[in-house]
Amino acid sequence: MDKQIFNTIIIGSGPAGLTAALYAARAELKPLVLAGLKPGGQLMDTTEVENFPGFPEGIMGPELMENMMKQVKKFGTEILPENVTAADFKNQPFKITTDKAEYLAKTIIIATGADANWLNLPSEQKLRGKGVSACATCDGFFFKGKDIIVAGGGDSAMEEATFLTKFANTVTIVHRRPEFRASKIMLKRAQDNSKIKFIGDATILEVLGEKSVEGLKIKDNQSGHESVLPVQGLFVAIGHTPAAKIFAAAGIETDQKGYIVVKNHTHTNIEGVFVAGDVNDPRYRQAVSAAGMGCMAALDVEKYLTEHE
Repeated sequence: MDKQIFNTIIIGSGPAGLTAALYAARAELKPLVLAGLKPGGQLMDTTEVENFPGFPEGIMGPELMENMMKQVKKFGTEILPENVTAADFKNQPFKITTDKAEYLAKTIIIATGADANWLNLPSEQKLRGKGVSACATCDGFFFKGKDIIVAGGGDSAMEEATFLTKFANTVTIVHRRPEFRASKIMLKRAQDNSKIKFIGDATILEVLGEKSVEGLKIKDNQSGHESVLPVQGLFVAIGHTPAAKIFAAAGIETDQKGYIVVKNHTHTNIEGVFVAGDVNDPRYRQAVSAAGMGCMAALDVEKYLTEHE
């Protein structure tokens, strides 16, 4: 029996992937979404989303993604919780390998997003899940009444810190530069919160503790002075790395930071392979911009298939 060849396979299930699936399904392309083991993307780790159009009172990130999944399934999208492990774009149909099976498709939409960066300290990795986290909404509940550190200086750090004040006794934002690069509104929201303190121009040297976080050793970058902050938690919010290595290995062009390069609208350098969302967007990284790119990618796929049928 011949193996099924999908019109399009969408890799990733965040706002970009699911919006692409919605448009592809409504165009009767019968898309397959390879969602990964944690479907829903980064919004599954987000609390209230206030800047996605259509929700004047805001909406919880997981609820938004659950609604998107229901919507795409309604139009006939197949969603599988499988991780892609390899891609072969040398011949048509393209071959995608997951941890469970192999799939063939005429077109591919890469919407794999980006993964959280870490400080790369041995002590940090040793205590991951024991007081060290990169997801405030996942783990904030466990830090009731505790003193915690948020590492970072961008919007993510401000958002994480502000959310953590719901549980923590104090939250201190530590940033390696003197200036914080967060947007003015996010920075002001954090500055106006009486539970949040700021330490700029400082480097985190070590996470202290054996079985759980007991403190952080930091260095003042100006004076070189080292000190210990007696805290019980560390949340790392220092940016993301695009999940594109598998595709770069298969010949997809990426830039110096690893983001997939767009050649024409949503086309990659390989004909028939398209991209959407944070895996190619180091600038905006918003749910709504990712969704918009997902729409564009699906429309480009539909046009491509029409021209090549």
